[in-house]
Amino acid sequence: MRKVIPFNENWSFQKQDTGLPHSIPADWETVTLPHTWNAVDGQDGKGSYYRGACWYAKEFPTPSGLSDNRIFVEVLAAALSGKVYINGREAAYHEGGFSSFTADITDYLHPEGSGEPNLIAICADNSDRPHIYPRMADFTFYGGLYRGVNLIMVPRVHFDLEYWGAPGLSVTSQPDGESACLKLQSWVKNADADYTVCYTVTDAQGRNVAECWRPAENPGTSIFLPQAHLWQGVEDPYLYTCTAALVYRNEAVDEISCRFGIRSFCVDPEKGFFLNGKPMMLRGVSRHQDLLYEGNALTREEHYQDAALIHELGANTVRLAHYQHSRDFYDACDEYGFVVWAEIPYISSQSDDPKAHENCRTQMQELVYQNYNHPSICFWGISNEITIAGEKPGLVENHKDLNALVKEIDPTRLTTMAHVSMVPLDSRLHGITDLESYNHYFGWYGGKYTENEKWLDNFHEKHPEICLGLSEYGAEGIITYQPDEPKCRDYSESYQAEYHEHMAEILMARPYLWSTHVWNMFDFGCAARNEGGTAGRNNKGLVTLDRKIKKDAFYLYKAYWSSDPFVHLCGRRYAQRAGAADSGVSGENSGAKTSEAGAHTSVKVYSNQPEVSLYVNGELFRTLKGEKVFLFEQVPLFDGFTCLTACTGGCCDNMTLEKVDSKPKIYTLSPEEDEDGDMEGAANWFDEAAAVDANMPMEFPDGFFSVQDTVKAVLEQEDAAAVLAGALFAMTGMKLKKSMMGMMGEKTVEGLMEMMTGMGMGDNVPENALQVVNAELNKVRKK
Repeated sequence: MRKVIPFNENWSFQKQDTGLPHSIPADWETVTLPHTWNAVDGQDGKGSYYRGACWYAKEFPTPSGLSDNRIFVEVLAAALSGKVYINGREAAYHEGGFSSFTADITDYLHPEGSGEPNLIAICADNSDRPHIYPRMADFTFYGGLYRGVNLIMVPRVHFDLEYWGAPGLSVTSQPDGESACLKLQSWVKNADADYTVCYTVTDAQGRNVAECWRPAENPGTSIFLPQAHLWQGVEDPYLYTCTAALVYRNEAVDEISCRFGIRSFCVDPEKGFFLNGKPMMLRGVSRHQDLLYEGNALTREEHYQDAALIHELGANTVRLAHYQHSRDFYDACDEYGFVVWAEIPYISSQSDDPKAHENCRTQMQELVYQNYNHPSICFWGISNEITIAGEKPGLVENHKDLNALVKEIDPTRLTTMAHVSMVPLDSRLHGITDLESYNHYFGWYGGKYTENEKWLDNFHEKHPEICLGLSEYGAEGIITYQPDEPKCRDYSESYQAEYHEHMAEILMARPYLWSTHVWNMFDFGCAARNEGGTAGRNNKGLVTLDRKIKKDAFYLYKAYWSSDPFVHLCGRRYAQRAGAADSGVSGENSGAKTSEAGAHTSVKVYSNQPEVSLYVNGELFRTLKGEKVFLFEQVPLFDGFTCLTACTGGCCDNMTLEKVDSKPKIYTLSPEEDEDGDMEGAANWFDEAAAVDANMPMEFPDGFFSVQDTVKAVLEQEDAAAVLAGALFAMTGMKLKKSMMGMMGEKTVEGLMEMMTGMGMGDNVPENALQVVNAELNKVRKK
């Protein structure tokens, strides 16, 4: 019978490429898996983090009973590639840092009873390699054995462990009214006529509801369930279990199982998503898989803690960006009922290496085969913002090939992709996948948040046949910053909340959007970032990277999405306030206590209840009726401390404010703290630039910059970067971050300007804008 041997303890680790060890050096560090070597430097904001090959090694005895069994090593993930050696011999090599792989190591082991320990050595490598995705993206590429390793002992005839890392058993459900048909398939290695497969299906209470026997040489079959309990998402995430036993005569010699749900779904371009025939407005979050100073080396318990926070928020969908996530988290999504978008890291820029597309195909097949049985997964994502660095040759063809590949493997699910904001309405990428979404940041990187609904409605009007979603939207929220008048790009918690107040309202009012996903549920590591005074991280999360603090925006979405009654006082981090001079306005129920205050402030409350009462130092100040957002004006601030309590029904929340003479400086981001800085420009840059005849051909002199240079090359020289910054600010109104522009490093300046013009930017610049920018760049000599 199959035996899984715990194999995560007492590994030796070396953070450098020492070459294959033939014994374990005494100076290597002892670690427990899961483990990443970038837990600190991938988040600490010092700018760079170690990317390269590192080694793990461990000694172990040859398991007993080897003569009748096979031993496999299962690596749950090795980022971004992994080589496995047993006793000095290479046993496996895998490219792709997010999927599992297995290898039969039986013939590499020392003979049973020899007494000689075996040495397993694994080289994990997260260096940049042109044929392995991801290559460029806005998150840390952690390296390591960050999901652990298993040893698995199976008999000679066993359920297959090596087919794309899949579990060896698949269940496809086809509901029909109250009944359902289950298609069962298993894969048996070395089967002959003496072996049979017994399938049993049990319900959530463990009761046997179906059983079927098949010859192991042809194990596929179907089972009919007359009374099927549907998997209805967060409303009722009902799970069955299918167990496949491999039987030899009167003995079960191998056994595997999987949980599954019975559901059907579809998407309509006007009405959105339907689950089992019921409309379901998919509104939720995206998620990265890292924690503060743990990197991506999460335990099963930590994955489930993340899922619990998403459940508390009230979300019903999760986009798992931008790679295959842990099977533990997919399990959690099945249990909580989240509808999942799963994707591969074909992201930001298509590699010029022709072998890279084969890596895409491999990662896509592993994603689908390894996670086929999860009912939560309804969508396979084939790329994300792939045109950031320009539309490369073969890009459209590669997308068509990936889409066809997914449809061939799994015709039961829908395909999708996430476009970068600048993809034009007439792009050749439209129509390849079943569904499409855009990543838009109007109101953060540029423009106003009121532009979101205008863009969405315009796209929907021009492409009513396309099922449109919003795959990313968000704003940075650093809880230290607490302005009295929030504004775009001030990095404050209050602007983030204001932005999401608008977004939540307009997205709930547009049922044609098949899904929307906040970017992001959690702050996450991004070693290349250095902005907002908090380096090494992207701070758009609704919850902090350590999962300790839920930002105000978290409760805004809870008010929209959750039915659990609650009330939340916003602005608690703005704990010291000078307030404004008291105008004499007081609460409708105010008494002597509130009238004695010398200053006042505004207090915002989020709740999913229709009425909220605010108490000041225990005395009722005012009761407001409303929906989701309640704003209390002229709330008195007393000398010393003022205790505020918000109540609705049986729910209460409180916070204490201290009245101070002047607002503490820590509440405002200073330019000195924002080291990455804005690339400054002027709205009238084109008026002040050189006059250029639109009919004159552009010149590209040797030794000088031009629009044919890459964004990366321009940014590396300060005077050339100033030209680009001026032009882009005049076109977009955006003060662009150098780290953000670095994401487009491979795109030429000409390609970048064409992309922004195609997006509708640049209405207030001359028709010869490209010639003007080229002429200005021609003045800058390359150093």
